Amino acid sequence: MITFPDPSLANEEGLLAVGGDLEPETLLAAYSKGIFPWYAEGQPVLWWSPDPRMVLFPDKFHCSKRLARRMRQDRYAVSFDGAFDDVVATCAEIPRHGEHGTWILPEMKAAYGQMHRLGYAHSIEVWEGRALVGGLYGILLNRVFFAESMFSRKIDASKIALAALCDRALRQGWKLIDCQFHTAHLESLGGCEISRRDFIHLIENRRNISD
Repeated sequence: MITFPDPSLANEEGLLAVGGDLEPETLLAAYSKGIFPWYAEGQPVLWWSPDPRMVLFPDKFHCSKRLARRMRQDRYAVSFDGAFDDVVATCAEIPRHGEHGTWILPEMKAAYGQMHRLGYAHSIEVWEGRALVGGLYGILLNRVFFAESMFSRKIDASKIALAALCDRALRQGWKLIDCQFHTAHLESLGGCEISRRDFIHLIENRRNISD
């Protein structure tokens, strides 16, 4: 099994290590230390541990009045682990502003599909009839959900997925949702940045800083 460097050794951008594989034992070793893979086609596997870290405490999710109204409608249905492979595939296909191509390469799809079959990777799906219109996926480990990607084909569909994830997190006693890097979108939904040190303390069960 790969032994990862101490996350504090990451560079200013958060890059910690280069190389290795995406086998389940490698991914579990990485996520248990707050490290995740993120790389482009033609690159070796790159491992990251950014500082600060964007997180969302489930009880801090901000649900706007518009989103609350939309969630009360019968237009959308939500499921958990109902179409994991489809969610990952759609996250890879959806164009993103300012990005060219995707980091969710075939080997990444295969790796997280295997993690799903082993019970570590999970998805939230948002449906309009039989159409998959929103969703997200990530790794659940030690009561922390390490979110990897989300998508939306209809207005607010990804927000509904995130709201459903937070509701599940609250009901099951998860500590936090890792969002990796800051975005204004996540901040508007209640996400915040914490230091790498505090993040590692949280995922290693040393203390709780969400109060």
